[in-house]
Amino acid sequence: MARRCSITGTGVQAGNNVSHSQRKTRRRFLPNVHKTSLYSEALGRMVRLKLSASGIRTIEHKGGLDAYLTATADKKLTDEAIRLKKQIAKARATVAAG
Repeated sequence: MARRCSITGTGVQAGNNVSHSQRKTRRRFLPNVHKTSLYSEALGRMVRLKLSASGIRTIEHKGGLDAYLTATADKKLTDEAIRLKKQIAKARATVAAG
């Protein structure tokens, strides 16, 4: 299971444990990733994603999954988020046309 946020792309970082005597040993900083279901109003269903805690807070702050994805540039999103954004845009276009 990859420890990576589906929306923000936040992943594992590496660094050092530094003791009092300044000895340095390698360590990993793991992101706070959770499997989460969010409701998409445009799609009319729950979407299951692996999101970091900060990603969940950002989505809630922006007003939901649909609002966050439409307001965010593609270069800041992961491939999975871009695919979901296109599905939402297609669903909105279908509703507007019909």
